Amino acid sequence: MRLAPQGQYCGVRPPSDTASNSFGDSTVVQPVSTTLQASMLTEEAGDESFQVFHDEDPDEAVARDLYSNFLHCLRASQADDQVLGLLGQYEDACTEIIERLKHVVNRSVPGQDRHKRAQSLLQLLTQERCTWRLIGSLQHDRQRDNEPMCVDTLGKYQTEKQLMLTLYENDTTVRHGQLVIDWLEKNAEEQLDNYYDQVEFFTDQTGAWENTLHVLAQKRNGICSEQRRPIVDHMDPDAPIREGLPLADLDMEDEARLLKYLFAYVRAGQLSEAQRFLMKVGQSWRAATLEGWKLYHDPNYESLGPDGVLRNPEGNMHRDIWKAACWRLAQEEKMSVYERAVYATYSGNLDQLLPVCHTWEDHLWAYLRVMVDVRLEQEVRINSALAKQWQKLPDRYWNHSMTIEAAFHKVEASPSQKVQIEAKEPFHLMQKYIILDDADSLVEEMYEWCRDDSVKAPPQLVRFMAHIVLLFRTIGKSVKEKLCIAILETYVKQLIEEHQVALIATYTATLPQDLQIECYAKFLEGVQQADDRRQCLALAEEAGLDVARITKLVVENIRSADSVELSMDMQLLQQTATTDEDRSKINAIDWLVFDPSQRAEALKQANAIMRMFVGTRKLSAARDVFNKLPAGSYRSHHPQLEKTGNVDLCAEDENAIREYLCVKAYLDANDGFNDWFEHYHDMKPEKPAMATGANFTERVAFEHRQKQYENELERWRHTLMMQTKDCERDMTRMHQMRLLRQLCLPPLCFLLHTILHSTEQLNKCLQLADVIASEQYKLYQVFQRAELQKFLQKLRESSIALLDTGCDALGYKFE
Repeated sequence: MRLAPQGQYCGVRPPSDTASNSFGDSTVVQPVSTTLQASMLTEEAGDESFQVFHDEDPDEAVARDLYSNFLHCLRASQADDQVLGLLGQYEDACTEIIERLKHVVNRSVPGQDRHKRAQSLLQLLTQERCTWRLIGSLQHDRQRDNEPMCVDTLGKYQTEKQLMLTLYENDTTVRHGQLVIDWLEKNAEEQLDNYYDQVEFFTDQTGAWENTLHVLAQKRNGICSEQRRPIVDHMDPDAPIREGLPLADLDMEDEARLLKYLFAYVRAGQLSEAQRFLMKVGQSWRAATLEGWKLYHDPNYESLGPDGVLRNPEGNMHRDIWKAACWRLAQEEKMSVYERAVYATYSGNLDQLLPVCHTWEDHLWAYLRVMVDVRLEQEVRINSALAKQWQKLPDRYWNHSMTIEAAFHKVEASPSQKVQIEAKEPFHLMQKYIILDDADSLVEEMYEWCRDDSVKAPPQLVRFMAHIVLLFRTIGKSVKEKLCIAILETYVKQLIEEHQVALIATYTATLPQDLQIECYAKFLEGVQQADDRRQCLALAEEAGLDVARITKLVVENIRSADSVELSMDMQLLQQTATTDEDRSKINAIDWLVFDPSQRAEALKQANAIMRMFVGTRKLSAARDVFNKLPAGSYRSHHPQLEKTGNVDLCAEDENAIREYLCVKAYLDANDGFNDWFEHYHDMKPEKPAMATGANFTERVAFEHRQKQYENELERWRHTLMMQTKDCERDMTRMHQMRLLRQLCLPPLCFLLHTILHSTEQLNKCLQLADVIASEQYKLYQVFQRAELQKFLQKLRESSIALLDTGCDALGYKFE
């Protein structure tokens, strides 16, 4: 007899997967009761890793583990260059997190935010795992397409099975269609254990229609039955249709549930399991009706078995008749819609298959299943060596010959609004373009999702898209590089926002060099602790980034933030305290002192920061910048000085050293003045005063204080004079320096004029006259009369050359 549903059932096992949105309304998947699942997961509850994951926020835990797992897979694949292995590792990484997320879902209270977030992540990662599986399957086949394949069938007898294999070898469309069917069925198979309406939960019967049999037995024995309405009089399988009468009420319910469950098996590609189950419930006849789809194959045409013994043929020689019968069964309106769909699946009757397809996956599976079936039937009937009259199939069957792309168009044009919405979901769109091998369209879609600020893409979707782009690079697929770079940049920015320090450098290295420097420098701006800075630089160096240019840009970005324009009005400013923004600029120099080879850049950047601080009268901040530079930086800042001792530095480096020394002298002068000012005003001893009418003892004490005061005053004056004392002038040196100016500067001016004139920098030739006549330098004093006449002659030559170029004698254009 039929059993009522039971909560405890020894045959029930824990579900292997949870339902996803893709199959929410499908005949395949519905979630199992949370209470039942929780009771079945007691054994795993003690697992520490699951408990830790359970206690954390699902978003943060998934991000941390998946990010690091995918990075590990990526690095491992670069080492062995195995693309298919990489895809398998990606799938395994998703599976690991999915299993852990299912524990979170099962242990959390439905309706709470934590449960909703975990459920959403679970659905997203399930789709991602399916997509990696799809890519792996198709990529394996597409690699085979690149290999030479020669199948010689000319003049060779081929059975139906062999014709099928040959078709799969030669027809890429059919082969890819079958791969996608297998993929869709595999995805559905993983969900079967979660099927909410499993017949095993409701019956332990081993015979079909036991309730009907019981009513008929009572009727035959003259016992009044509780059955109110007429039912069939016979128990053969055709009785309900032949007699036009129903089964007993309970058997009708069981039959409806069984047929829906049967189609779920067929949808998951589990025909053998479906037949096994039918035999278990006493419907062997129904299991036998599903056996006729197999293509006929007689191995004896090729060779006999051992000792010349004939081997048994396999498949159905009259498959065409069986298929036509299935078509007619699928058309039988008196049968259940799910039973008709089962036979429609194996007869290619799309019209009867679609009514039980409720999701995008179901529809795609139905169209591709029929597409492959029609193409295979054409091949068998055209090329079969059997001399037979083929059973005709309706014209509607042959009208469903299509391509994979046409199948997608038909799915998207489905009258079901739910299917139309699902067809536009990100993973379904990506799966579509992957199946069609349309990488450009795939990248365009992903780029649009990254660029759309109104709806921010989920972090895990961005991670997936970035690894898709990297996969294309690995397999050498040519795609729109600019869009790929934008997708990778989005992922790098996401890692920076989420502070995934260990991953940022590796993925930044996938960008073009200029963008590498910009992105990583932006990341480093937010790193404050010295140990963290060292770690980030070590990771950048390990990833092959240009650390020198990155650290330079970091400092330039920090010092240019909130910068002000220097002007003469700043002379009136008073010295101000160091602000937090100033302290950030001061600490920025640390980025350039980790590596001794960057001392030159550290010196230049320090000069720029000190220049701004000095101009804004923040001398204390300027001194802090100065102290950031290691001692002797201006002497050993250039690598050539360290390696060869060569002092021939470029002009930029020499100017940086001079500026550094000038700033040092200026700061030292200010410090010296401050010391003098403090000594002059605060350290001067106070003159003692003698009280009026002092007695002898008081006068003696006053004389002692007066003498002590005079000694301290003398020391104070001595210290004061030492701070303002100038060194002795060396008259011989001064005379020699004057002679050297007269001997060296005029020839140098002539040489400079020759260089400028020869290189046609004629305007600058005339500017030399301003420099020599300047009262600031007073260079005219070192020229002899003959030298000045010679210099004026050279200026005349430059003016004449300017006239030849269309300018006046001073270098101005004629208007």
